[in-house]
Amino acid sequence: MEVPRRLPPSSFTLTLPKPAASAPASFVPEKDPEEEENLREEDEAGEETFISTEEAEPGASVVERSNSNLSSRDSFSEESGGPMQLMAIEELVQSERNYLRLLQLSTVTIRGNLLKLQPPLLNLNSMFLHVDEVMDASSRLLSLLDQKRVRPGDPLFLQTLCESFLSLSSDIEAAYKEYLANYNHITVVENSYKQREGLWNEIVRVIKASAPEVNATSLTFFLVMPVQRIARYPLLLQTIQKHTDPAHPAYALLEHTAHTSIALNCGINEYKRFREVADKYKKTETLTIKDKINRLNSHSIAKKTARLSQQIKHETGITPKLVDEEFDALQDFFYVLEHGILELLENVETYLHHLQGFLACRTEEFDLDMDGEKAPICYKEITTALRQWILPTFEKRMRTLIHRPLCALRDLLVGPRNLIRKRLDKLLDYELIEAKSNLSYEEHAVANTYRTINTLLLNELPQFNGVALQMIWSMLGTFSCLHRDLASDMEQLFQSFAQQLPHSSLSPGAFWEWAESMALEGARRLETLCRSVEDTLNAPVVQPLSPSSQRRLKQLMDKHGSGKIWQAAAVVSSRDLDLNLAKGELVAVISEMDTRGDRRRWLVDAGGRRGYAPSSKLIRYHQPAEDPPPSPHLTLPDGVTGIRRHSYSPESRPLTSQPCFQVMAAYDFAARGSHEVSLRAGERVRVLEPHDKRGNPEWSLVEARGGQRGYVPSNYLTLMPLGVGVGPPGSYLPH
Repeated sequence: MEVPRRLPPSSFTLTLPKPAASAPASFVPEKDPEEEENLREEDEAGEETFISTEEAEPGASVVERSNSNLSSRDSFSEESGGPMQLMAIEELVQSERNYLRLLQLSTVTIRGNLLKLQPPLLNLNSMFLHVDEVMDASSRLLSLLDQKRVRPGDPLFLQTLCESFLSLSSDIEAAYKEYLANYNHITVVENSYKQREGLWNEIVRVIKASAPEVNATSLTFFLVMPVQRIARYPLLLQTIQKHTDPAHPAYALLEHTAHTSIALNCGINEYKRFREVADKYKKTETLTIKDKINRLNSHSIAKKTARLSQQIKHETGITPKLVDEEFDALQDFFYVLEHGILELLENVETYLHHLQGFLACRTEEFDLDMDGEKAPICYKEITTALRQWILPTFEKRMRTLIHRPLCALRDLLVGPRNLIRKRLDKLLDYELIEAKSNLSYEEHAVANTYRTINTLLLNELPQFNGVALQMIWSMLGTFSCLHRDLASDMEQLFQSFAQQLPHSSLSPGAFWEWAESMALEGARRLETLCRSVEDTLNAPVVQPLSPSSQRRLKQLMDKHGSGKIWQAAAVVSSRDLDLNLAKGELVAVISEMDTRGDRRRWLVDAGGRRGYAPSSKLIRYHQPAEDPPPSPHLTLPDGVTGIRRHSYSPESRPLTSQPCFQVMAAYDFAARGSHEVSLRAGERVRVLEPHDKRGNPEWSLVEARGGQRGYVPSNYLTLMPLGVGVGPPGSYLPH
């Protein structure tokens, strides 16, 4: 099945607003007394007279007005080839000049004075959209007539008039169709001004002061003139044709011009109708569930049910779909463009986010004790220039030239996307009534709506796709140019410091070899520094157990074993079935999941109390090993054995033999935190652990004089025979 193609020009009529009753006298061409007397005599004789657009019925179309005006005239003088034709030509030319003059008066003088009002008028400039194109078309028409230097009474003037109008017909249609499509907005804006009485009185005062010779009291008095003028062209041209002898050399050209003017109006009417349909369906409404429910009625439910049924028939192959290969190709290309635009926008936003993160890290603001060193100072100046001038300028241009146009293009995708979706809905409705021979009024409306949307998309979607694709290529080219400018700025910056940097005289190969070796060396140094800082920060803080905690530890170990003992790393607050645990409190894990299988909550025993605790707040309690690995710095002689005592152990066991060596501090050591202990050279200590909690042998847990416990570097300790050193012998013997 084939989809109906584009519609022929519709007979839809453009309803013109009724002109203001106070139309200026200068808008009507002047006539000398002799011509007025001739016209009066012809009126009395029952012959034809002219009817202006302002006197026509406002709701009638251009074609209807022309036909009714011409057919209502009962008689026409066969001898009217001369003066009546001349008067009709002069009326067209003179009314065009007056029309252009009044438009210039409104757009230049009146608008300029209104722009001076304080506070500024909202949406004032939007009322004058496309009026410049209309004025340009009228001005060019008059210029072509003036360039020929032919008077209206000359036989060649009629041919010049027709040729000028035909040469500008496409420009006239393009200008007027956009203006007429926007005319509803003009009335909406003016009505918004009228709702504020004080503001409206001020606007009327400015209009009267700017154009005292014209009895105008509103902006629409002037802005309705293009709507009236385009509808008046067929009337004036057909009037000239009526009073022109068919044997005139320019008669055929005149007839063609009159038909062209009618076709212009039909095209404008059709375009305005398409725009109204597009504006109706391309809007995106944000409705709540309650609003959607309120909109439901029997008609909408029946319509949606019929569409769903038709869609299911298509998917199951019960009924064939209407195929439109041209539209399907346009739709597929649109979706490809949409995907590309959204992906490009996401990538640009990610790029800008990373650039902002890079600019936020201001390393040049930190003093790293580089004063007096020439190379680091140059590097600091280069980094400062990059972060404060070059890269911020680059980011600003990226946002202005790429990000903002991409966001605007993304917003423009909404209208075509909604129209494509609405076309699918209307297509399903159209398929249900296509086979019917007799259609009701509502079915005719459904068919016409589908044809209108389909024709609109076939006409407008290729243009949108082309413009969107061109914008994408343009933005990609701009992106490349921005990076080329960035590279140029950075190159210029580095060249200004090149002679001051070390190794600037090296050849390119030698320079890159030196740069690679320096980068690797710097990476090794940085890795060593990071590891050292991490070990320092993560060194455990030794906290001896209280007597109650020692009793609980013994109770839990006897009941559950040492492998089940865990410690609270942070405060655990209570909720349903959860325990209150203080930081450092010991518990025994009974089950590593709750009753629902959630492994984030463990069942624990807190020494009589049972409940759940978050697994993320528990750490394993490390028990002392039975045979710890010997310390490389603290090696006991053969034959001397002992049981190692942990800092958390509640009691110690006696040695099986008397030791003959003691551990002493070889150097002074100043504690840098609460987890370390200060020592003086020659001071005896008791080694509790020859490594830290991580098993690192570079630190040892010791007990110094006075019972102070903490970590000291293992290489600060040494083994000495008993009786050597300072202090009472045997005061601090190693266990």
